[in-house]
Amino acid sequence: MSKKKEPPPEDAEKPEGEDGEEGAKKKPPLMILIAAGVGALVVLGGGGTAAFLMLSPKPDAHAKNDKPKEAEKPKKDEKKGKDAKDKGPNPISQGPDGVVYYTLPDLVANIQAADGHPTYLKVKLALELKDESVAESVEPNMPRITDMLQTFMRELRPEDMSGSQGNYELRMEFQRRINLVIAPAKVNSVLIEEMLIN
Repeated sequence: MSKKKEPPPEDAEKPEGEDGEEGAKKKPPLMILIAAGVGALVVLGGGGTAAFLMLSPKPDAHAKNDKPKEAEKPKKDEKKGKDAKDKGPNPISQGPDGVVYYTLPDLVANIQAADGHPTYLKVKLALELKDESVAESVEPNMPRITDMLQTFMRELRPEDMSGSQGNYELRMEFQRRINLVIAPAKVNSVLIEEMLIN
């Protein structure tokens, strides 16, 4: 007996995408998608740049005309040359009886808390120095001083700073560590201008 071959189903004869609904489901070419993505990036980038340029602060012309004489006079406390311009406000100020104060940049560190939630300590310090020659030894050592103090601050707990005794011990530790860094120069005292625990 001979077997009859069954004809293939009608769906098998038509390649995909030729007729009807299958043609409507065809995906757009990859190049069109890439071009659309690049176009969107260009539009967004241009808009962001325009917003940045339009919102950036502009120098006030009226402020320059109001006080021309004050801007021309150099202040006594400012250092001359490029260093004064690069570092912003001068950290050195004169005190009574020839004492010099050197203001350190704000120090912020994550400290240990008993309950485990993040607690931060922000400290603003001023160093009392005997004269400006000591300040000249502090300035080049600022990265080392900052590292030493922040490392110490990370080991503190909020209860270490409670009361006048805690404040005194904190100042003494800061002074000892700074003197180690700038030796043979010496800091007379460390003054806490601001201390915030959050």
